[in-house]
Amino acid sequence: MNKKLPMSCIAALLAGFFLLLCLACSRQPSLPPLAADTVILAFGDSLTFGTGAQPGQSYPAVLARLVERRVVNAGIPGEISAQGLQRLPGVLDEVQPALLLLCHGGNDMLRHLSHEELRSNLRAMVGLAQSRGIAVMLIAVPEPSFAVKAPPLYAELAKELGLPLEAKILARIERQRSLKSDQIHPNADGYYHMAEAIAQALRKHGAIK
Repeated sequence: MNKKLPMSCIAALLAGFFLLLCLACSRQPSLPPLAADTVILAFGDSLTFGTGAQPGQSYPAVLARLVERRVVNAGIPGEISAQGLQRLPGVLDEVQPALLLLCHGGNDMLRHLSHEELRSNLRAMVGLAQSRGIAVMLIAVPEPSFAVKAPPLYAELAKELGLPLEAKILARIERQRSLKSDQIHPNADGYYHMAEAIAQALRKHGAIK
């Protein structure tokens, strides 16, 4: 004998369903907590190297002070993502970091190289790190255009691979002349803002308190 559920039960079930749906939608990628003695690897090009500021003012140098962890600066000015992909395995094996901060692609875009090739190279770099048990956070680089925003491939790749993404800080810096040393590179203040945003993202995703 079929019995109809009371309206109050149906309402409760629907409320529970929508609550679960909202929780699933709001769930963000997490990072493993970083012990005080672990190493963070900042990998990229001139934006990581710190072109436009003194060595102690690069974003990795500032980030190390903000999060009280060792941050290795592995930025090579002028490097494209294909070269970064070739270089990364040796750096990972040498440094053995707990976390990779991957900020690459600006030179690909300056040279008008394929976005699909950039996406493929970034995906391969993430795979190299993850195969070694290394967590990854992606940092989006804006295109050199009037709009000054990162191409969708960064957000799409982060979603595909379940990666934390810092998508806004470099575009914000690029829009403010006072934070730049030239048309492309941040100055010391710009790198400080970049490090602050990355430190905030690390806290947001659980890597540090």
